[in-house]
Amino acid sequence: MRTKVSRAWAELVSPILRRPKRAQVAALCLRPVAQGQEVLLITSLDTGRWIVPKGWPIEGMSGAETALHEAWEEAGVSRAEVTDEPVGVFGYGKRRKNGTVEPVETYVYRVDVAEQSDEFPEAGQRTLRWVAPLEAANMVQEPQLQELLRQL
Repeated sequence: MRTKVSRAWAELVSPILRRPKRAQVAALCLRPVAQGQEVLLITSLDTGRWIVPKGWPIEGMSGAETALHEAWEEAGVSRAEVTDEPVGVFGYGKRRKNGTVEPVETYVYRVDVAEQSDEFPEAGQRTLRWVAPLEAANMVQEPQLQELLRQL
């Protein structure tokens, strides 16, 4: 019996656990205020938890371009400067519609927001909130993202 279980583990389960994480791109949107800076958080479409704008890589776009695209589509960021390289990375488990959880590694690009529009593709589908970095760290669930926010 033990041999069958060991063989099943080796052939079926082990490869799933070793597969590479899928990559996502996120926009860490910031704006200056008198007290320093604020972070833009949005709610996810499915669970309503607080997140930063993020999505899957877009073919033909760099990570920075994808981050700007997600910031526009999900939060109405219409004019901004973005870093060329990620300022951090965080991992999380993305729950799929079939109930499985997929490991994801999210590359975070800093986006300095100059202008935000009230009309954008996902307007009305999400709640948006500008908050201090420490407040943002307490609102998001991902530990590595919390740490990145605490460092601002």
